[in-house]
Amino acid sequence: MNTSDQSEQYPQGDQDENKVKNVEMMPQLVSSEYKQVENRVSISPAVIHEAIRVEGEIELNRTIFALACSSLAAGLSMGFSLIGRGVIHYYLPTTAFWRPLVDNFGYSLGFLIVILGRQQLFTENTLTVILPLLTHFDKRTTLRVLRLWGIVLLGNFVGAFLLATLVAQTLLFPPGIRDVFTQLSQQAFEGGFGLLLLRGIFAGWLIALMVWLLPASENMRLHIIVFVTYIIGVAAFAHVIVDAVSAFYLVSLGKVSFWYALGAYLLPILLGNIIGGVTLVAVLNYGQVATEASKKEKGEQKEDKQ
Repeated sequence: MNTSDQSEQYPQGDQDENKVKNVEMMPQLVSSEYKQVENRVSISPAVIHEAIRVEGEIELNRTIFALACSSLAAGLSMGFSLIGRGVIHYYLPTTAFWRPLVDNFGYSLGFLIVILGRQQLFTENTLTVILPLLTHFDKRTTLRVLRLWGIVLLGNFVGAFLLATLVAQTLLFPPGIRDVFTQLSQQAFEGGFGLLLLRGIFAGWLIALMVWLLPASENMRLHIIVFVTYIIGVAAFAHVIVDAVSAFYLVSLGKVSFWYALGAYLLPILLGNIIGGVTLVAVLNYGQVATEASKKEKGEQKEDKQ
């Protein structure tokens, strides 16, 4: 069945609104059934890309004060990943080999608060604001991206530091749970620069993929956030803001120096998150969409000539 056959069977208005109007359909379908086919076609990469790009443009246009407040709130909220995991870990049997499989559900808590609460988290911005930059690669957009990254990263770090210091220097939690926080934070420090960089790449990759999945997730947003971030926790991948809470917790206890935590620990994780989020997701997914758009444009130009 060709396109002209479809024109005879379906009203022109339906064709204009139909995402699959150029795909061959069985001749016995009526217009209402054709609409049902539409509703079951997966959302296209171009639509996902545009949804994220528009969100990125909105973020780039936010004021410094709004970004600072939102990123500070996100830094504070991410502390609940350490708190959630630590509290669950404390109440599980000490000899259970499956302990990490359960306590890492607490790791997802901070991400749930930040993402569903629409707070500014640095690793999300390795995808959302990069798509506008790839679409309009110019000096103005580059400076806007660097401005947002700087404000959000600083705000996240300040929030993480405040939360970690509060937990470490007060009696908010009993000694046993605080000992668990210390143990989990020290475990996160294991590995040299190269290993931390690699762990950061995989975490940045997964976070950016999660952001890419969310526009098409509809009622599955909660499940996607929990599952992806749970895997990051179980696999011991490194997320710069979650691990900043752990690092600053140890700094508050005097177990490591502030500059050591920044340079030897958080720097490789930060670089890895950026590489994973920008290179492996933003650029590759943008390349996919850009290639399809280029083919479509060439096809339209060819039709115009004919």
